[in-house]
Amino acid sequence: MYGTTPGAWRTTPQRTAVLTALRARDGFVSALTLHAALLAEGVAVGLTTVYRTLRLLETAGHVDVVRDSDGERLYRPRPDEGHRHYLVCRECGLSLAVDAEEVERWVARTARDIGFHAVTHTVELTGVCESCLSGPDRRSAPGT
Repeated sequence: MYGTTPGAWRTTPQRTAVLTALRARDGFVSALTLHAALLAEGVAVGLTTVYRTLRLLETAGHVDVVRDSDGERLYRPRPDEGHRHYLVCRECGLSLAVDAEEVERWVARTARDIGFHAVTHTVELTGVCESCLSGPDRRSAPGT
């Protein structure tokens, strides 16, 4: 599953714990939140180890990454069907996978036309979900 290049995955109890904790979460999670959850579960792992493990998983293509409104990276295990794009609520963090066939075709066509190979990309879509938009705090807000 993980390569043998320098800096690649080397199984350690801490890395295994990070991966297990990440897989147990619903939706995207920050390294800080994941670290706090591990500590609460009694797992002795440093924050640096959490960040390094998530970076290794990202580099290997095993996690999807989005940024929250503060720019913090959020992670979730990548589905078996591969690279996905998500629409993420800026209020509550709800994330939904979206059909991005057109984006994928555009990336492939652009790379081909310019003569680039092994192109990767990040597309971040954020908004406010219906539930947050119509929540009690929003109904009484001016202009809504």
